[in-house]
Amino acid sequence: MTDGPRCDCCFTQVMEKLRNSTGCTGTVCPLQYSGTMQNSTISSREHRAVGFVLVHAGAGYHSESKAKEYKHVCKRACQKAVDRLRAGAMALEAVTAALTELEDSPFTNAGTGSNLNLSGDIECDASIMDGKSLEYGAVGALSGIKNPVLVARRLLSEAQKGKLSAGRIPPCFLVGAGAQQWALTHGIPPCPSEKMATKFSLSAYKRNKRKMELAEKIETEHHFLKKQRTSSGTVSEIVEPISSSLDTVGAIVVDQEGNVAAAVSSGGLAMKHPGRVGQAAHYGCGCWAENAHDARPYATAVSTSGCGEHLIRTMLARECSTAVQAEDAHQALLEAMQNKFIGSPFLASEDGVLGGVIVLRCCKCGDDQSSDNLQAFLVEFLWSHTTESMCVGYMSAHDSKAKTHISRLPPGAVAGQSLAIEGGVCRLGATND
Repeated sequence: MTDGPRCDCCFTQVMEKLRNSTGCTGTVCPLQYSGTMQNSTISSREHRAVGFVLVHAGAGYHSESKAKEYKHVCKRACQKAVDRLRAGAMALEAVTAALTELEDSPFTNAGTGSNLNLSGDIECDASIMDGKSLEYGAVGALSGIKNPVLVARRLLSEAQKGKLSAGRIPPCFLVGAGAQQWALTHGIPPCPSEKMATKFSLSAYKRNKRKMELAEKIETEHHFLKKQRTSSGTVSEIVEPISSSLDTVGAIVVDQEGNVAAAVSSGGLAMKHPGRVGQAAHYGCGCWAENAHDARPYATAVSTSGCGEHLIRTMLARECSTAVQAEDAHQALLEAMQNKFIGSPFLASEDGVLGGVIVLRCCKCGDDQSSDNLQAFLVEFLWSHTTESMCVGYMSAHDSKAKTHISRLPPGAVAGQSLAIEGGVCRLGATND
């Protein structure tokens, strides 16, 4: 008799940062969430497939009115990845399929529907990392390409082929016009920015532009500004801050051989300066994937979301990957988010530190082998965020449908000073009873 994967969400915890004269201490509050991944009925060929995907539609704010749409796109992304895993694809191909689906959604800040910059253009960042080869590909401030992750993926693939003519080192990270030109010469079709903009992103741009113009007008009227500071507050209090979607998207995958891969894609901050590159493109900041080896007992994959500047200055993806090599992954991630992110000395001047991560780690289940000689794996998967909410979805190759969840900070918790952490454990691969 064979069993499908057993997955249980087994822990949930919130750490709230309390500022006082002696420093930072923490209190623990429970978040109510539990779930069990459902087994599926699939063909015998597909049943032999082993793999798991965890995706996120960003750490930021996810309104209840759009919760259904965010969850739906996460489900579709999981399904795309699992379809590739069932077909025998490796983790790198599966994670690319998930990211492409997330980029195509008008509800996410990546690819179609991305935030517009100061000039009213769309410039995207993306990166991808293969845990087996440790190769990495990335693009920054890329315009005119519908799916930036495909360019990052192609950069990674081309780098794996070795040196270019005359012994030149192939690029792993390209930006701006050079990245677009490289993509076009490698057969990736163009897509005008106006076709990638949505009604929502255009209306947000117009609204934010009006706020900026009002703020700049007030700042130039010195006497008026001085009067307002004494009676009605600062400019930031007079003018509502620019709303910025932080819902960068990402995915992490483990395949039937225990290989891991990670990817991330983002349209960046609203009203950003043209040419700005966020964490989604930076090495060790947007994503990380590394297979198990002699010095690392666990294969790990990480994808991040949030304020790019905060994530870059802390290299959060790589920090979290290293942290969860500890025996207790949940506790290790909790401490990493608290000490390496919220409490990071590199962000000491920040009032609030905004970001989120999805993490998985994978190890072989002893000598347990299934009847078709596929190794059984234990996958621990986690997500954590300091933002108001984070939308995630997850699915194994044995499941009939994905599970989705919007994690939220509890009432009273302060975004940027508190963190939520949740996750579960999934056993992959059939066993003989």
